[in-house]
Amino acid sequence: MIGLPPFFPTLTDYHQCIKTIEGAVKQFSVAELELLNQTFQQAGTAVLTQEQYKETDHGHILHSLPPFTVRPLEQSTPPVPLVEPEDGMGRLQCLRGIRVIELCRVIAGPTIGRSLAAHGASVLKVTSPQLPDVPFFQVDVNAGKHTTSLHLKDPADRATFDTLLETADVILDGYRPSVISRLGYSPEALAAKAALRGRGIVYVTEDCFGGSGVPGAAWADRAGWQQIADCVTGVAWEQGKFMGLDEPVVPPFPMSDYGTGSLGTIVALAGIYRRAIQGGSWICRTSLSQYNLFLLSLGPYPAEVQDELRRSHNAEFFALRHSDSVDEVGKRALRSIRKLHPKLFADNLMQSAHSAGFRGVVRWPKEALEIQGLRIGHVRATRPNGYDTPTWEGWEEDRMLLGS
Repeated sequence: MIGLPPFFPTLTDYHQCIKTIEGAVKQFSVAELELLNQTFQQAGTAVLTQEQYKETDHGHILHSLPPFTVRPLEQSTPPVPLVEPEDGMGRLQCLRGIRVIELCRVIAGPTIGRSLAAHGASVLKVTSPQLPDVPFFQVDVNAGKHTTSLHLKDPADRATFDTLLETADVILDGYRPSVISRLGYSPEALAAKAALRGRGIVYVTEDCFGGSGVPGAAWADRAGWQQIADCVTGVAWEQGKFMGLDEPVVPPFPMSDYGTGSLGTIVALAGIYRRAIQGGSWICRTSLSQYNLFLLSLGPYPAEVQDELRRSHNAEFFALRHSDSVDEVGKRALRSIRKLHPKLFADNLMQSAHSAGFRGVVRWPKEALEIQGLRIGHVRATRPNGYDTPTWEGWEEDRMLLGS
C-alpha cells in the first residue's frame, strides 16, 4: 500500500526497520493514507487527541454511548434458568451447563471467552485455518477452552457449525460488525432460529471503533485493533504527554484489549442473567473505543502520583518514541515492573498445568476475582487454536485445577 516490498530479508536492524517504514509513510498526507486504508481495506487511523476525536462525527456519537449496551433481540422465548452449578466435588461454578461459541482472534474477544470459562461455561473457540492469529497470545487467552478449526465458507464445515449452534447459549463475535453477518449468522438470524427452538441466545459483539447500528457512526465498520483504538481516541497522546513528549506513544501492554475483554465479560453475564430471568434473546455490544472513552473519563492520576511513577521506573522506558514497536514498548515496561513489583509474579498468585497442545507445562495467573460460595477458575489447560474436534461431547477436565 505504501510502496515497500512485502518481504525484505536483509532488513534486520531494528532502527533501520523504523527508518524504512517511517520514510515510506511520510510520502503521504494523512488524507491520502486514510483513502488508501479504505481502498485496500487496511486497518489504520490518524492519531488524534481527545479533543480532536470528540470533534469527529463518529467520536461525538461514541461519547454519547455507555461503555456497553444490552438490548433484546426477541422476547418470545421463555426464561432459561441457570442450572444448579454443582460439579460433583462440592465446588460450584455459576455458568456450568452454558455453551459458548467464540468467533474471535487475538486478545479482546478471546478474553471474554477465557473469563466465561473461568466461571464454568463450556467455551468452544472456532477459528478458520485461513486466517492468521498470534500463537503467543493463544497461550493465555485459550485457557479453559476447547478450540477447533472450521472454515465457514466451506459447506461441510458450515454444516458442522450449524450443529454446534443448535445447543449453543452464547455467541462471542470479535470481528468487524458485517463479517459474521455476511456469512449468514447475524444476531437477528440466530435470534430467529433461537425462537424456533424455544430457547433464546445471547449474542456478544466486540470490535474496534464501536457504534454499530447507530445512525451516523461512520467508522463503525472499519477494521482495527487495540493500538488503533488507542490512537484514534486520544489514549496514545495521553501516554506521550505523561512521558514528557509532545507526541503520541503507543501505551505499554494490551490494556484496552484486556479492559474491553472485561467489559465484554460483564455484558455477557448481564445478557445471560436477563435470559435466565426475563427470557428472550439479547444483543450485547462493547468496543475497544468505548473502553478507552471510559478509561479517559476517569481522568489522569494526580500530579504527585505521576511524578513518583516517572521517578521510580526505568529511564530506558522514557527514552521510547512514537515510532517504537509495540514489542519494544512492552518489553521495557515489563522489565521495570518486574524490578519494582516482584510480588506480582509470586508463586502464590500463579497456577500451572500440563498442556498437551503446547507440549509442556504452562504457568498462568490465578483468577483475581472471588465470590463467596462459588469457585472461579479453569478446569482444563490452554491449547493452541484448532486443537480439538468440533463437538460439545467428551470434554476433559483437570479437577485439580480448581483446588490449586
